[in-house]
Formats: sequence, C-alpha cells, structure tokens
Amino acid sequence: MRGYQSGCVSDATALIRRVSPMLHRLFAADAASRMHADDLLQETWLRIHRVRHTYRTGQPLMPWLYAIARHVRIDHYRRTRRAMDREESVAEVPEVEATAAEAAQSDELDTLLAALSPNEREVIELLKIVGLSLEEVARTLSCSVGSVKQKAHRAYKKLRRHLHEMRIASSQSGAVP
Repeated sequence: MRGYQSGCVSDATALIRRVSPMLHRLFAADAASRMHADDLLQETWLRIHRVRHTYRTGQPLMPWLYAIARHVRIDHYRRTRRAMDREESVAEVPEVEATAAEAAQSDELDTLLAALSPNEREVIELLKIVGLSLEEVARTLSCSVGSVKQKAHRAYKKLRRHLHEMRIASSQSGAVP
C-alpha cells in the first residue's frame, strides 16, 4: 500500500490483483448486489484510489479496504432505492442464469442467512465468507470487538435454531435430512 500511495504502478497492480477477488466475493455474497458485483468492485477501486492518501501506514490494510467497500455497497443501495422510487416498471428484463450448482449454493446460503438481521448477516459474511478477524470486522463496521462478538453470537444462535427447525421439518415430510 505504501508503494501505491507513492505512485508505484507495479505495487498498485499487485495490490489490485491480490485484493480484488476478496472484495468481489464480498459483493457477490450479498443477494441484492450479486448482479452488480463487478460494478461495485470497480467503484470501490475508484474510491480507494481517490482516498489512498488517508491510509495510515502501520495500520491493518484489510479493514480499511473493507470499510470503503462497505460504504460503496451502502451508497449503491441508497442510489438504487432512490431510482426505484422514481421509476415505473415497463417490462421485466430476463436475468442471466447462473450454473445450477452456483444457483443452488447461493439459494441455500440466502435461505439460511435470511433468518438473520442485516447487521448480523453482515458480521457473519465478513467473519465467515470474507475471513476477517474480529478486530478487522470491528474496524470495518466502526464498532467495538465486543459488539461484533455479540452480533456473531446472536447470529450463530439464530442459525442453529433455524437449522434445527429445517431438520425437524424435513424429517416430518419424510425427506432425508
């Protein structure tokens, strides 16, 4: 990052190649932004480029990057909501189909995470899908480590209960759990 801040093109390229897949997974994990993941990634890198001077050397880089990505996703959601409020639907646009395996995995994950509040879902995505530490998630979300632990604990509890209910439902219907 220091090289990128000082204008080294090779350092910037190396950083983009290393971090882009992780940021893309973050955007693709969110059902609302899945079809916009590439655009959100590009917008994130534009914003990182504009504010690269604000990164403090010696501080962890990933929470700083994920905080920017989070704000890009929030801004995108707000823009989308404003546009939807003003638009009238003329016709439905057909969506591009994902492969069957990707669609099934995505649907299962969405179904499982639907039981969580948006805050809990975001914490679980950052911890388990992106792979950040508790401290990094806390920095990304601008909250304390204790708050992240509490949200994660509540989310795990809801997920266990939801999985238990799903097993009971499948056993009652005769399906194999």
